[in-house]
Amino acid sequence: MNVVLSTAELEALKTLSSPTVANAIETFNLKPRNQGFMDWSIRCLFPDLGVMVGYAVTAKIEAEQPAAEGHRVPIAQWWDAVEKTPAPRVLVMQDLDKRPIGAFWGEVQANVHKAMGCIGVVTDGGVRDLDEVKALGFHFFAAHVLVSHSYVHLVDVGGPVKVGGLVVKPGDLIHADRHGAIMIPLEIAGDLVKAAERLQKGEREIIEYCQSEEFTFEGFKELWRRFRPYS
Repeated sequence: MNVVLSTAELEALKTLSSPTVANAIETFNLKPRNQGFMDWSIRCLFPDLGVMVGYAVTAKIEAEQPAAEGHRVPIAQWWDAVEKTPAPRVLVMQDLDKRPIGAFWGEVQANVHKAMGCIGVVTDGGVRDLDEVKALGFHFFAAHVLVSHSYVHLVDVGGPVKVGGLVVKPGDLIHADRHGAIMIPLEIAGDLVKAAERLQKGEREIIEYCQSEEFTFEGFKELWRRFRPYS
């Protein structure tokens, strides 16, 4: 990862909703519009905590069976990966079990990782201890809520993972809120807030016109063509 944003830039990104981020990214034409974000399966469990923005630390887990000989990554290797990633850190964890059964994330791990400068988790597996973790102010974005940790263990640390249909690599910048999670390309991260402000200005103009007594169909269509000529 070559780009590390300033604290002010990260805080500015936190003022944007994830749909606004998605719209702003589209203006740079870096990728097809059906790529770069996680699908509906990854749910925000604590929407009251607001926006989460941080750099990804990645891992894969299994929990259905005890770890096979030589198939467990030592937890210290995971902690090293966390430490090497710039803060704020977002833990992005892929569950390899076909039917997720064991939660890596609960009250203890949330406290441990918050102390390490982590702000939340994104996983296609499960989480637990919801009341305790929400009270801690630690974000949970997950596909499942589970009761047990079963035989959960790390099987890979620091490589690409696929969560909610999105491939995430270590150091990728994750933005997430009640709508879902999206990856901000680092090469445009510093310019994204201004792009969003330009879009929001046009959107406000449309909304204000629709709410005004001067509204006409012809006026609306002209305004729409000016703001969104591609649609």
